[in-house]
Amino acid sequence: MNLENEEIGVGATNELNLRVSVGTLVRVLFANPDDGRNMLALEHISTLRKINEKSEIIARVKPFGGGVQIIDEKKLKELIGDFHYDSERSRKEKDFRIMVRQESWEKIKEICREHLKDKEQGILDSSPVRELAEEFEDSLKIKITQQQYTLNSPSMIIQDVPSKTDNIRAQGFPTVRIYYIFEAGIASPELINLMLNNSKQYSPEVLKKTAEEERSMGRRGRANAILTLDLEEITDKFKSLPFEMRNERIKFEEYQLDGNVVAVLPDISAPEYQY
Repeated sequence: MNLENEEIGVGATNELNLRVSVGTLVRVLFANPDDGRNMLALEHISTLRKINEKSEIIARVKPFGGGVQIIDEKKLKELIGDFHYDSERSRKEKDFRIMVRQESWEKIKEICREHLKDKEQGILDSSPVRELAEEFEDSLKIKITQQQYTLNSPSMIIQDVPSKTDNIRAQGFPTVRIYYIFEAGIASPELINLMLNNSKQYSPEVLKKTAEEERSMGRRGRANAILTLDLEEITDKFKSLPFEMRNERIKFEEYQLDGNVVAVLPDISAPEYQY
């Protein structure tokens, strides 16, 4: 069969039963204009989620970032063997969220490590620029440009032990993960002020109310904002946690932080990650 004309399937099978998610996370930093302290910006979102068979609007905080795209499906298939996308949406967008055989995982880690060293796109596109622009537009309703921030070369984190995903495309499916970790330094004073003001405007309750209003108008029931935190304070919070809890969702002040927030904190290790 000609691989160039073969459409990649969707969903798990008896053999393709390990979900692999490869994505980017961006450590967004800036200096507080009032005192010069380092600040971390995170994505604050409110979405409709099914919890214990009930649908409800929840607010959560996670790092900026998104999916890595598969540029060359044929080459990837030659290297790792047969695979399916985890959903129709992943297939449409060519997101590296795929179902594979258990034995393909080691080869995928090798491919991703090689991609980290290679400045060319190759079979993957891990640039976070498009996702970062989309997420800032969702939150601030403005288009940011690459002139407003600097982007450092990435590092890589591997989550080798499968854990259940809450991604709506494959909710509850055990997943192993690879993250490319970028650092974006925001230099634009105008953008920094917008971020700080947005963070003050949207508490979790306000964000959930906004999402409820969207839902009542027949839309997706989603709202986006930015949360800005003092980098030293949030780092100290994670350092104070027992090591085995650092990958878990935690409460910080009034905010619910996703388990992968620790991945964008400098110099903090966590039990599920290989650095």
